Amino acid sequence: MVLTILNAVKRVLVGRPFRNDRMAHTLLPKRIALPIFASDALSSVAYAPDEILLTLALAGVSAVTISPLVGLAVMVVLLTVVASYRQNVHAYPSGGGDYEIANENLGKFAGLTVASALLVDYVLTVAVSMSSAATYLTTAIPSLHGQQAMIATIGVVVLALVNLRGIKEAGSVFAVPTYIFMASILGMTLVGIFQAVTGQLGQAPSAAFTIVPAPGFDEGLVGLAGAFLLLRAFSSGAAALTGVEAISNGVPNFQKPKSKNAATTLLLLGIIASAMLAGIIYLANATKVHIVLDPATEFLLNGRPLPEGYIQNPAISQIAQTIFGAGSIPFYIVVAATGVILVFASNTAFNGFPVLGSILAQDGYLPRQLRTRGDRLAFSNGVLALAAGALVLILSFNADVTKLIQLYIVGVFISFTASQLGMVRHWGRELKLAKDKAVRRRMIKSRTINMIGFGMTALVLVIVLITKFEQGAWIALLAMFVLFLIMWSIRAHYDNVAKELAVDEDSSPRALPTRVHAVLLVSHVRKPVLRALAYARASRPSRLDAITVDINAEETAHTLADWEKLEIPVPLTILASPYRETVTPIMDYIKNMRRDSPRDLIVVYIPEYVVGKWWEQLVHNQTALRIKTRLHFEPGVMVASVPWQLKSSEEAKRLQDIQ
Repeated sequence: MVLTILNAVKRVLVGRPFRNDRMAHTLLPKRIALPIFASDALSSVAYAPDEILLTLALAGVSAVTISPLVGLAVMVVLLTVVASYRQNVHAYPSGGGDYEIANENLGKFAGLTVASALLVDYVLTVAVSMSSAATYLTTAIPSLHGQQAMIATIGVVVLALVNLRGIKEAGSVFAVPTYIFMASILGMTLVGIFQAVTGQLGQAPSAAFTIVPAPGFDEGLVGLAGAFLLLRAFSSGAAALTGVEAISNGVPNFQKPKSKNAATTLLLLGIIASAMLAGIIYLANATKVHIVLDPATEFLLNGRPLPEGYIQNPAISQIAQTIFGAGSIPFYIVVAATGVILVFASNTAFNGFPVLGSILAQDGYLPRQLRTRGDRLAFSNGVLALAAGALVLILSFNADVTKLIQLYIVGVFISFTASQLGMVRHWGRELKLAKDKAVRRRMIKSRTINMIGFGMTALVLVIVLITKFEQGAWIALLAMFVLFLIMWSIRAHYDNVAKELAVDEDSSPRALPTRVHAVLLVSHVRKPVLRALAYARASRPSRLDAITVDINAEETAHTLADWEKLEIPVPLTILASPYRETVTPIMDYIKNMRRDSPRDLIVVYIPEYVVGKWWEQLVHNQTALRIKTRLHFEPGVMVASVPWQLKSSEEAKRLQDIQ
């Protein structure tokens, strides 16, 4: 009954299952693929500029004015990585992405390193995006301030349910809001530029605040400390690059021609994301948006701390308020669209993580349950695993974006760097085999792009590691290392099991057991026992014994009398149990049989009830379950469960057939 109810709930939430032949209908056109796979990178404009401004603010107001230069550096890296990944999707369209490239060209160790980095980064993508979305929601509804963790948790659960319904269905849900977000940000940028040119652009609500520099930065960005802070701001802004790799992992989900459509989507991603990032940073600088880590201590107004209860709004919110006015319809459209896209940004991870998990499971590095598709042709177990990991991070860090983002970026740049180096080796190997001049020219061009990509991503990786290690990046690195060891041990376990189970001369089908010894377990002489006895006799074993455990002398005597009354032509052996145990005497009996005849096959017949109500399972079959569990560890012993359907099971079956 409980299973029937759960199945009905599952159908309501997830939908009816799809047949395998529906797989082609789940493939995505570019207009749907863009919001699904690019929403993470597009949405980074909602928090990457904030992190740049927040980091530069440690050196005071003057340092914040150079944020456009930091943003320009981030855009250059973004466009370089996009150009590099366009080569990746043409060379490796199978969906393995960075993992496949590193595994094939740099070896299993590098491949597994990239895999662990990507898996951790996907989890962080969901946690950061959902936490940032919760922050934007509290901007629109201040009464929800302080409930960010709860809001983010609900968002992860809802998004997981949407993805369990299937990738194309999720894409249809996400497409319109993503395009609204793109239009609202680009539209706000154009209006803001027009107001700046015509002298109508006002100042942000935080423009009048004086920033108190952190200790050591009283003179701004000077000396080694200033350079380090500048690099740290750049590494925080590099969050804008997250999600670029998701398209290379999702190539199999594109409509044909898959590689071409994926490359085109990547190009659109690079152009749109760069334009949006440039617009937000320009407007933040023009309207003098100020963002700090702790407004209560780092902001001054007319030389005094801010009033208690001041809530610091994100950069986009302040810009929209400046351009359109607080409480206006365009203001709410921008804030709402930003919050929604941050929720949907997590969908990039919900598409990349399960696919990568499936590939790793096929290679034996993750449990094999992750390699199969669920009812709706989505990798359901991967979706659930990603949601669980993100919820742990959100609750552990109380949905604090600034803390979570310090763990971010490291993994994605490890995968960027390894994949670009792998592509350089790939093209070098292909060039040795190519004879056609036109083909060789294309390969040389692709290798040059990937070499530039490798050099730039390697440099950024070093900067990220240096500037973010003490800020929290070490936690992400530790998580990657632990995940690496887990996956390595899973592969070793699967390899050892394969060797152990491999067919050899000793396991030849010609090596039959000398005899088959059947054992029937008897508690009371009832219909289930008689059915099990009939099945055991029908198998014609070399020897058939019936055994019962003497727990209660009166009941044992009653059982023996019933056995003799029916004149059953099988001896009933009574096993003594001075400590009133059931399992131990049976196990001792079986072990003695194995010791006396080690080449015999022992088949233990256990009568079991088939019940229809969940609570009935609690009062039946518990002893049988314990006996089966113990017998499974005994070599040369088979267990045959003989079912007896109770009336309640017939009702459950009828309801199941109706479903």
